[in-house]
This record gives sequence, C-alpha cells and structure tokens, in this order.
Amino acid sequence: MTHLAQEVDALFERQLRDWPMVRNNFAALEQVQLRHIALEHAAVVLQCNSVRRRSSAARTDAASLAARPCFLCSHNQPKEQEMVRWGDYKIQVNPYPIFPRHLTISALEHTPQQLWPLARIDHMLQLAAELPHWVVFFNGARCGASAPDHMHFQAGCKGFLPLCDEITEPDLWPAEAQMEVCDEGFIGYTHRLGRPVFLIRAAGLPLASLYFSRLLLAMRMSQPDSQLEPMVNVLAWRDGDYLNVAVFPRRKHRPACFGPGADQLLISPASVDMGGVWAVPEPANFERLNATLVQQIYDELCVDDTGIARIMDNFIKTSN
Repeated sequence: MTHLAQEVDALFERQLRDWPMVRNNFAALEQVQLRHIALEHAAVVLQCNSVRRRSSAARTDAASLAARPCFLCSHNQPKEQEMVRWGDYKIQVNPYPIFPRHLTISALEHTPQQLWPLARIDHMLQLAAELPHWVVFFNGARCGASAPDHMHFQAGCKGFLPLCDEITEPDLWPAEAQMEVCDEGFIGYTHRLGRPVFLIRAAGLPLASLYFSRLLLAMRMSQPDSQLEPMVNVLAWRDGDYLNVAVFPRRKHRPACFGPGADQLLISPASVDMGGVWAVPEPANFERLNATLVQQIYDELCVDDTGIARIMDNFIKTSN
C-alpha cells in the first residue's frame, strides 16, 4: 500500500469516528434501495439516494455560482472536515456519498473546473497510481459537476462501478476497435456498452498521459469553438502495472427531462452514472427509470456517431 493510500484510509476512519453527519450519511448508504437494469451489453445499477439531491439539483449558471459560497473552499467548510494535503490539492471525505468510500480531491486555489492546462491530466493519473484501491474521476464543468467554479476530482472505492470490469474484457477490444497500439498499451473506442467510450490502457503514466492529452486535443479540435474545454467525463484506475482511463465524450449537460416536476426526472448524469451507477435522489424517479429511459438519456447526452468519427480522425492528426 502506498503512503498516500495509508493516509487516506486513516483520514476516512477519523472522519467516520469524529464527524456525526458523515457517519450517519455513510451508514444510511448501506440501507439504500438498489435496482439492476440490463442494457444490451452492459449493466446499470440504480441507487435510491436522497443525500445526492443537493448535487443533482445544483444550479450551475454563473449567477447562482456567484451568489453562493463555494463549498470546496476551506473557509466555507465545516470545522469537522479534515484533509490530507497532496501537492496543490486537498483530499477529503465526501460527506454526501455514492460509494461506500467516497473522496473529494479539490485544488487548494479557487480555480475553474477544467483539465487545461494539461498538467491536470498528469495529476489525475498520478492520483490513480498512488491510490490503487480507488477509481479517480473528473466531471467536466458542463458534464455533471456541481462545483464548476472550483477544480476538483473525486474518487470512489474500486469494484463498485460495473463499467470498470466490463470495459477491460479482452473481447471488447479486437484489432478493429484499437485506434493506436504499441508495446506498452493501446487506445481504443467502443459503443457496445450503450454509451460511447474511449479506453486507454497503458503500462505507466507517460503513455497514458500522451494518449489522454492527444484525445482531449482531438476532442477540442472537433468542436465548433476550439477554445472551449471539451465536454467530458473521465474515470481512471490502476490495474496492477497498468493505468486504465475511460473517457466519455459529451455533447449536453443535462437531459431534456431534467427537473423537479412530476413529469420530469431529477437526474444530472456525471462520471459515476457513465460508469454504470445512477444515484437517484427522488423515489418516484427511482421507480420510473427503466432500460429504455436510461438508454435514451445516454444517447441524448453523449456525442453521436458523426462526432465520434470526427474525434477519431483528429486523433490520427495529433500523431504528426
């Protein structure tokens, strides 16, 4: 176990012991109702989780962000909330969990939620390497992040997201699914799991960082305004000597059905949902969701086939 992993484990145990709200919210998570939905080649788990209402319903327009104190800035956080310092980031227990163990990893400085400059990519991959029992994830500012004004990653315990096991099945990556291959790994694309996903599998951080950077550049080149951060959700985790990175290209922040009304769904999918676990805060929504609705929402939010082809063409250009 790495030194950082030991520090994080100790932090988690202290917060469960000393912070009643965290202890109660994680205990409640053990009692949440689950439903399993089968897509054609993938599994989705619905989690009826009322503590996620705050995140799902978060107003992320500029006026709303300016009007509320940032809950990731230290001076606005509860006195009980401790941290482990990691470079220019602080690692903290997420008090509103989806995972049985759930972390927020936020920049010490109040700075926008974006992976540019590309050093953020290396930070994410290094975290995945140093936290081998965790999946590290990033929600783009327009892709489910409830704090788009403050740079942060999150992490959840491995073994929880169905996609992390599904995506590494060898049969999913025949030669025709691999965009570029070398002795140390590959980058490939598939739509067989119900939503478009690029997978990077690399023996070491340098190759993972290279492929990840080129993919984000290709996504940036593929959109009308190449100055904007690409809309993306990202999962990264260590698998022995390899780093896996799953990248989901997005075209829309929230589905058309989003809202609190009786005929709407309080659903704002982000990386965890792309990974196959949907935290649903409203019981009525939990009962209403089915495979057809889940697939429709994935299709609405994710880049279509034309956009994927454009990204793949631009990825080839980045090799020159």
